[in-house]
Amino acid sequence: MIRLSWLSMLPLTVATEGHTLDLPLWSVIPFVVLLLSIAILPLTAPHFWEHNRNKLILSLILGVPVGAFVWHHAFAAQMPFDHHHPIFTALHEYVAFILLLFSLFVISGGVYVRGSFRGKPAVNTAFLGVGALLASFIGTTGASMLLIRPLLRANRGRRNLVHLVVFFIFIVSNTGGLLTPLGDPPLFLGFLKGVPFTWTFQLWKEWLLVQVVLLALFCLVDTCLSQKDEVRASAGAAPSGERFGIEGLINVLLLAGVVATIYGSGKYAWPMGVQEGAMLALALVSIVVTPKALRERNQFNFGPILEVAALFLGIFLTMIPALRILNQEGQSLGITQPWQFFWASGSLSSFLDNAPTYLAFAAVGAGTAGISVSGTHYLAELLATASGPAILAAISCGSVFMGANTYIGNGPNFMVKAIAESGGVRMPSFFGYMVWSIAILIPTFVLVTFLFFV
Repeated sequence: MIRLSWLSMLPLTVATEGHTLDLPLWSVIPFVVLLLSIAILPLTAPHFWEHNRNKLILSLILGVPVGAFVWHHAFAAQMPFDHHHPIFTALHEYVAFILLLFSLFVISGGVYVRGSFRGKPAVNTAFLGVGALLASFIGTTGASMLLIRPLLRANRGRRNLVHLVVFFIFIVSNTGGLLTPLGDPPLFLGFLKGVPFTWTFQLWKEWLLVQVVLLALFCLVDTCLSQKDEVRASAGAAPSGERFGIEGLINVLLLAGVVATIYGSGKYAWPMGVQEGAMLALALVSIVVTPKALRERNQFNFGPILEVAALFLGIFLTMIPALRILNQEGQSLGITQPWQFFWASGSLSSFLDNAPTYLAFAAVGAGTAGISVSGTHYLAELLATASGPAILAAISCGSVFMGANTYIGNGPNFMVKAIAESGGVRMPSFFGYMVWSIAILIPTFVLVTFLFFV
């Protein structure tokens, strides 16, 4: 239960490297408005929301005043504009975050999977299993963009395809991305805040349990539905003369370069700008060396990544006060146990973006341990405490897993939905999708809770 003091409008004093910032609680309103807009506007104003320009305008309208407000208070506190300054930190992390997604998105868009494999239940299950592994190493966005089109091609002609896309979102676009900071945006933000690159490998048991349960359920559903499908004789067959293969192999090497870059920057503490420059260079190389015709066959365009860049500019600016207030008020929220962090972070990640949700509850976890979020690597400090690893494991699992509960829980969800619909699949509505997630995911997460977080 949140104490009454949480509703107070009195200023909140935040310490930052020897300085203090008096941030009033109402300063979180733009952050809440932006997140609610992301959740509601795609449903209530789809024509307005389909233009990335409008998303950027909304981000600037809400984000710039917050940035100016924080800048004013930092200036009044005589805070130097260095790597401890909240505006400097937010903008640097935004650039690093977007360049990671941009590099994975561009490079994976240059890989074309062709072949004559047919979408039988065993093949589809294996396909999703491979996608779950790839999601942790090339990101849920990269794996989703790489695999959704060949999976749909392998199953064309079947009448029942909704379950295929829904489980793809569950597994490849969300839960598969738990094992490395490359897997899902919240884990990369945790990496920027001091979580070692290899730490998330410790979550392999939680990852394996969820993948086994979901893959088994998918195989059962797919087997039942495939028996009812009236499949044309040519269904699942590749175009005449096309053999299985992967085109654009140079991009596979470039993806390995992104992995090496992230790992190296975490292990060797490269100077600021080296990691970001390397990821940008790898993406530009992919653009230059990949034939245009190959990207056209993948139906590649920059719209999805521009959408992410526009929205997250506002998110990174508006969440500055929210993170610090959550950090200071963490103990008053009554969230202290791992299972509480798992469901609290997961519930919010279901309806709001899981990246800021992860940071918000990581700030709460740090606050309960008496750790300030003003430091660059405060999550490393949290992991050094007795309860820190269990808390951060719960937050990581909740944020990554439960982003699958709705279309808006994670960036790739809507992207996959759009690709499927353009291919003729009649995807369920927002609430229709939730019927699937409530029936399949929630019982799975209850099992995870009792096995790992109680």
